[in-house]
Amino acid sequence: MQMLNGSNDTSSSLTTSNKDTMSAGSATLDRELASTRRLLWGDHVKEDVFRRWAQGFQFSPDEPSALIQQEGGPCAAIAPVQGFLLKILLSETPGHSFQDLTSEKCNSLLVRAVCTILSQCLAPKYNVAVYRKNETDAETSGGNNVSVEEQSNTVYDTLEQFHRRIEVHPFQTLSEVEAFYTRNIRILKDKYGVLLLLYSVILSKGVSIVEAELAELSDPLIHSTYGYGSQGLINLMLTGRAVAHVWDHDQVVGGLRLRGIEKQNDIGFLTIMEHMQYCTVGSFYKNPKHPVWVLASDTHLTVLFSLERRLAAPETVGESAERIFRSFDPEGNNFIPSAALQDVLCAADLVSEPEYVELMRRKLDSENLGIILLSAFMDEFFPGCERGAPDTFTLHHYNGLIRSNPGARVMFRTGRAALLECPMRAASTDAMLTCLQTKWPSIDVVWDDGQSPSLN
Repeated sequence: MQMLNGSNDTSSSLTTSNKDTMSAGSATLDRELASTRRLLWGDHVKEDVFRRWAQGFQFSPDEPSALIQQEGGPCAAIAPVQGFLLKILLSETPGHSFQDLTSEKCNSLLVRAVCTILSQCLAPKYNVAVYRKNETDAETSGGNNVSVEEQSNTVYDTLEQFHRRIEVHPFQTLSEVEAFYTRNIRILKDKYGVLLLLYSVILSKGVSIVEAELAELSDPLIHSTYGYGSQGLINLMLTGRAVAHVWDHDQVVGGLRLRGIEKQNDIGFLTIMEHMQYCTVGSFYKNPKHPVWVLASDTHLTVLFSLERRLAAPETVGESAERIFRSFDPEGNNFIPSAALQDVLCAADLVSEPEYVELMRRKLDSENLGIILLSAFMDEFFPGCERGAPDTFTLHHYNGLIRSNPGARVMFRTGRAALLECPMRAASTDAMLTCLQTKWPSIDVVWDDGQSPSLN
């Protein structure tokens, strides 16, 4: 491993002082690199897991701006990059045709998406990891444009060999990083591009800072047996903070302060695990600044996006209250037990004093049926409340895993969505709709090809 500066030139003669400085810097970086390895992989990693993560960022021949995932595992890096790439694309070229994008434009979007992820680390400097090739690698890779077939036939290093051949280039500014990646796009597109980005993110942010953010966890960021990325790794890529939870702000549970998402994020995150009541996704993730969401099943990450910018508008007060009401109505009956009214009012930051609650309970349940209807609740507390989001809109879905796409062609899938008066309850096999209902309880989607896309 070598410590290189941000330029392509190195001096052939160094003073003793400079040599001592470089030696000390190299020793420090060696320790950081070893710590990064333990943080990502733990003490032991299966060779198959490392091999599945060893791929570059490659675009689909059928969808110019869609990244391909060859095997299960690296979606924790690929899906966030895809999400930020789409955020940039949708922000700058509204109404464009996805099919008209040139390879040069897509490479530029890739570089900018990677730089956006690095920028969130708020690093004092940016340490870009590079894989040092030998002659065999150069012959095998075939230059900058490596096909999926060529990558799949490449002989991969072991993790030990990979680490011995990492170089790190430090840069002071993000514009320098962007220029470096633009000149050397192969770093991202060759066989270790995905891993090199992970190492660059952690080395730039600082291993000790990442470890502090993961204080309550001891498992590696990449599961040593199954190869999937942890929630801490997903959050690091999406927000720049390697926290373990997806709720808003920090929460104290059992005397422990557990870190969550600290502010509204650029792109969002939804998970089917919330429907299964394994977690609660906060408003900062559900209502991002841009209409792009990473979607999580129990094993894989995909991306949902829309050209409808109103979907990224913050919740109205009424929409927030309706969401809270529905959280006390898990069966989707459009009513809650009268006894739950105080909890709903408290959660919605409305008056919840016992005397007032009893008065409202008698008014909203005038027939003493023991239930309170959603319509009565909304008419009483939020009369005439309008939705921030439109009632109908178009959604697009991306799944980078080749085998999960019809005909093994990685392409964006399109659906027509509608927010209905009453919540839909998806069949247990429709994981996509179930996941989307954690954000839009009343959503229904008709996909253009008649089948719901796979979350896996």
